[in-house]
Amino acid sequence: MRHLMSPLDFSTEELDRLFDLAGDIEHNPGKYAHACEGKILATCFYEPSTRTRLSFESAMTRLGGRVIGFSDAASSSASKGESVSDTIRIISCYADICAMRHPKEGAPMVAAEKSRIPVINAGDGGHQHPTQTLTDLLTIRSLKGSLGGFTIGLCGDLKFGRTVHSLINALVRYEDIRFLFISPEELKVPDYITDMLKEKNISYEEVIRLEDVMPQLDLLYMTRVQKERFFNEEDYVRLKDFYILDAAKLSLAKEDMLVLHPLPRVNEISVEVDSDPRAAYFRQAQYGVYVRMALILTLLELA
Repeated sequence: MRHLMSPLDFSTEELDRLFDLAGDIEHNPGKYAHACEGKILATCFYEPSTRTRLSFESAMTRLGGRVIGFSDAASSSASKGESVSDTIRIISCYADICAMRHPKEGAPMVAAEKSRIPVINAGDGGHQHPTQTLTDLLTIRSLKGSLGGFTIGLCGDLKFGRTVHSLINALVRYEDIRFLFISPEELKVPDYITDMLKEKNISYEEVIRLEDVMPQLDLLYMTRVQKERFFNEEDYVRLKDFYILDAAKLSLAKEDMLVLHPLPRVNEISVEVDSDPRAAYFRQAQYGVYVRMALILTLLELA
């Protein structure tokens, strides 16, 4: 039995197989319509989510399986003080696989240690968000043709953004990737990330102005400034609109650059960008369903 706690739990060869399966699902959905018949996915979400939770539910439903679960801690026995360890022991009696989101870092790992079914980390605090990373990698591979040989700019909240941390850690395993970190001083990428890049001799640069580096980018990964990660309202208000990608800024970019975003967005991408062919974030959300379908099949050993 395998769990998914981090994108690094899968080797690059295993990821290739996963993405090949996701590609086959995309082009031959009917082939997989009954693959999970009789199987149940439990979605245990201790903090709010729209895309991730519904993407998992859509994935399991498209595979012919069923879904049970809760969408916030208040509607679970956690509100009565039940531990994650006890919850997963109970869930193991009801379901065949579990997707868990939790505000505390490491909570899904605690669950995995006690679980009798595969557990998928659907986001734990500011730590990891592996299925978003798998979505990002599949999107890049599908739209760019490969995972490597590009310059990627990561813009916005690079301090608290778990999607950013997971993606960087996943991409360093591929060849010839250059990182440009675009953020205000207060939201810089953590030192442990830059220390790791230095140790691996991977090229990176930290800048403040998006316009200064836009012409260099093959991929731009925008993030929102996350209100829920701030300790005080004043800092959030000061930084929330620090970056806004609009048509004027996008005009500086390469014709084949892609704009990605884990969503939800607030103000960091103007709606006028949505109609630009380089805007890939809604296609990215669709790839999220395919990759979660492939992941469920893989962890249940049905593919």
